[in-house]
Amino acid sequence: MDLRRLKSCLPVLSYRQKVALLILSGVIVGLGGLFMYLLRMHTYIAGDDPAACINCHIMSPYYATWSHSSHGSDVTCNDCHVPNGNIITHYGFKGLDGMKHVAYFVTRSERQAIQAEDASAEVIMDNCIRCHSQLNQEFVKTGRIDYMMAKRGEGKACWDCHRNVPHMGVNSLSSTPGAENVEPLPPDPVPAWLQRALGHPVPDRIARGLRDKYHD
Repeated sequence: MDLRRLKSCLPVLSYRQKVALLILSGVIVGLGGLFMYLLRMHTYIAGDDPAACINCHIMSPYYATWSHSSHGSDVTCNDCHVPNGNIITHYGFKGLDGMKHVAYFVTRSERQAIQAEDASAEVIMDNCIRCHSQLNQEFVKTGRIDYMMAKRGEGKACWDCHRNVPHMGVNSLSSTPGAENVEPLPPDPVPAWLQRALGHPVPDRIARGLRDKYHD
């Protein structure tokens, strides 16, 4: 429906209907904003804290292995996994890639051991060369190639040699026990009463929180 048709429909509505429509729109927008806040959406979009990645528990092994690697002290996830040439490509890629990850996790179609797709692999390799340009072009003089050239057999990708940087190979939750304890997971955004009403078991960390609350 275009704007003209929408305007033509509004005079047909009574005053009470317009007020009700306005209230309903406010409720929908407010609940949507609350939902995004509870999911810590702001940490994905504007933040640079690697802990934001473990909002999805399946990312725990990658956070744990990164935090114990040589990159853990001075390199964030965005330094490697997002283009850093300019602000437009940075946030454009970050938004599109983030929505793709959300779709994978919601539909449960992610791999048990996550692997970078071609678009991500190209960004990662470009960032490797960007940070290590002196090593790459002056010390060992391997030259500058991109991921697609390596994929065509015109050279090697960085991780063909540096396989354990910085995630110690390809990991999964089952192959990295205890990874979820490296950094506390964020609280579940779904209230305990709603989980009970839906017939879902209340997670241990919520149950402990409720016991502590009422014990005090």
